[in-house]
Amino acid sequence: MSGHSKFANIKHKKEKNDAAKGKVFTIIGREIAVAVKEGGPDVNNNFKLAQVVAKAKAANMPNDTIERGIKKAAGDSDNVNYEYCTYEGYGPSGTAIIVQTLTDNKNRTAANVRSCFTKGSGNLGTQGCVSFMFDEKGQIIIDKEECEMNADDLMMIALDAGADDFNEEDDSFEVLTAPETFEDVKKALEEQNIPLASAEVTKLPQNYVDVTNEDDLVKFQRILDLLDDDDDVQAVYHNANI
Repeated sequence: MSGHSKFANIKHKKEKNDAAKGKVFTIIGREIAVAVKEGGPDVNNNFKLAQVVAKAKAANMPNDTIERGIKKAAGDSDNVNYEYCTYEGYGPSGTAIIVQTLTDNKNRTAANVRSCFTKGSGNLGTQGCVSFMFDEKGQIIIDKEECEMNADDLMMIALDAGADDFNEEDDSFEVLTAPETFEDVKKALEEQNIPLASAEVTKLPQNYVDVTNEDDLVKFQRILDLLDDDDDVQAVYHNANI
């Protein structure tokens, strides 16, 4: 994605999240409940819960809200009936889209996701039809304006902690890790009081598809907007360069 600002995308997401913070917190609350049910309430011994907590903090969820969510889930785990479902498909211009959901009704969610694709002239595909085009990576974005450390020192801290790659953009730094080393690298950066604009384990496309046709752009954005409005949708990944 050279030449394009990843941080601009992060800021765009945060602006949208800030406008619907209640929905974002509800979505993360579900993830906390499922993570606690699967691995227990101890963040240090539950990798998935640690990831969700990192995501919650990146979304500016207050610490006491996170702690209450963990305690509530620990005492009510038998009543947690959400499950993760992943859908894959194609958008306009041959773009690849992965949709991660957390739902208590798989039939409803499948129908809704299919409708989102159809209304944007996309096609829902079979499991695995596009996921091979993406790599699961820990991704940490650092705003240059908020970071006083120079690029070389920042890169050494990240690489020494186990990061795979370090990239510099016009307005930000990007640190990439394997999923299993994400927490170690994130902790090392936080211990140096480096402010993180975003920190999450995500799916990054191996290659990007340029969407230049104006009609396709409108249709592709419609798919994203409809998915964003669905309460069951947790995350959407795509390889469109727009």
